[in-house]
Amino acid sequence: SRSPASSTCATPVSIKITMPETPSDHVVPKIEEIEDEHVDIKPPPFESALPTQPPIKRGRGRPRKHPIPAPEAKSKGGRTKTGCLTCRWRKKKCDEAKPVCNNCIRNSFICEGYPERVFWRPGRQVQPRASPGSCTIPTINVDVNCDLPFLIDGVETPQDRHLLDHFVYDVSRVLTLINDETNPFQELILPIAVQHRGLMHSLLCLSGAHLARKDREPKFKIAQAYHLDQALRILRAETNGRRVANGPIIAQMLILCLVSICLGEREGQYRPHLNAARGILYQLQTDTPFGRFLFEFFMYHDVANSITCLDRRPIQYMEDFCLPGFILQPGAGALLGVLDGLFGYISKITILRDAVREHKRKRICVNYEMLSTAVAIDSEIRMWVPPQHPDRDRYIAALLYRQSTWVYLYRTIQPSQPGPKIRRAVEEGLTFMQMLPENSATQSILLMPLFMLGCAAFEPSQRPLITDRFKSLYEYSGLGNVVAAHEAVGKVWQLMDAGDENAWDWETILHNMGYDFLV
Repeated sequence: SRSPASSTCATPVSIKITMPETPSDHVVPKIEEIEDEHVDIKPPPFESALPTQPPIKRGRGRPRKHPIPAPEAKSKGGRTKTGCLTCRWRKKKCDEAKPVCNNCIRNSFICEGYPERVFWRPGRQVQPRASPGSCTIPTINVDVNCDLPFLIDGVETPQDRHLLDHFVYDVSRVLTLINDETNPFQELILPIAVQHRGLMHSLLCLSGAHLARKDREPKFKIAQAYHLDQALRILRAETNGRRVANGPIIAQMLILCLVSICLGEREGQYRPHLNAARGILYQLQTDTPFGRFLFEFFMYHDVANSITCLDRRPIQYMEDFCLPGFILQPGAGALLGVLDGLFGYISKITILRDAVREHKRKRICVNYEMLSTAVAIDSEIRMWVPPQHPDRDRYIAALLYRQSTWVYLYRTIQPSQPGPKIRRAVEEGLTFMQMLPENSATQSILLMPLFMLGCAAFEPSQRPLITDRFKSLYEYSGLGNVVAAHEAVGKVWQLMDAGDENAWDWETILHNMGYDFLV
């Protein structure tokens, strides 16, 4: 409203709107005048400034003294998402037992396991969520690059397979008289090596040594050293300072002796293995083909070792040793001299050589007792008959062994000088050797008789044939001890040509040369 006095002059008026505290259906704003001048405030439209509220409807009857409280919202903290997938799909409470929950087992459901815990990852690393209608597949962590176990322990690489093939088809055929499917290394040793990791490493070490000797490739030498280390580790772990006698352990010791033979080692590297086998040999069960072969194989190398060493004597002359019952029975063994009893005469000659050597050291002549012992051995050698069939190569090889045994006896008891008897004996021995084919399995056992015939070859005309046989024997077998034996025989020839009476004592000659190897 305006006063009448202000009709001629328009004066701006400030308007203050005061909202009522309580809502009502019809609200009338109260307009008051204020004294502040030069304030231009435009009032907002009436309809947009005040929100309309619907009237509150009250229920019929008398109002409640205690009104019903509003229902509270359910707490969402009771549900978990760590249950198994099956219980979550069934919407059942899971007891979260691992690896499968008991609830699924009790209700005959297949527990699908537990989902993988997913942690927050920023940006695009977040995996897309599955659609509501899709089937949830449990995530299984499987390493697709994991290695399968090896079928045969010890045969782990393609090179190991090559070594095993070389052992079966080459090495095993030059170690015994049998080079067909009945070879004891294939028929008896290999099946046990498949079940014995240490023995398998020993066989692969032997094969690697044979290849390294022939091919001279570094990879074979590295493979041989690796398998030797593994074989020795397992052997130490199995024995552990104790004398544990079983077939695989003794076989492993003998195979390691063959490794030294194959490499041509000349410093007695074979001794720890042969000594260990000797210490537990009396516990070996010889009532099986495997045990009998191990015994024969050990006895052969034990007697052969006494021929080239001063401090090694055959085990069968030890006081507490007894030969098993199967010895001295006619039959075809894997080697010559053991089962047929011929090595018994060689052992007696070795003992006789010790006595002769001791008398010559004291400058005492050979007495009658020694001569009587030599005559008795000579009579036994003459009466010995090879048990093999005359039409086979083994029969010729047995005659060669008998001839070299007699030469061994002659060189022990007779003066070291040329003569018709020793010349004839060496000639007959070389004749037997020439009768044996160079590709025959008998080549595997010719080194010992060839060594003894070579140490008795006073005639220069006999030596080229002996040298050729050494070369052909090495080409056949590839064993390094053939080279060492040839060098030792060459030293004996030098002493023979110089007229040295000590040329008969090749054990002492080898000792002075620093040689200690197996023939």
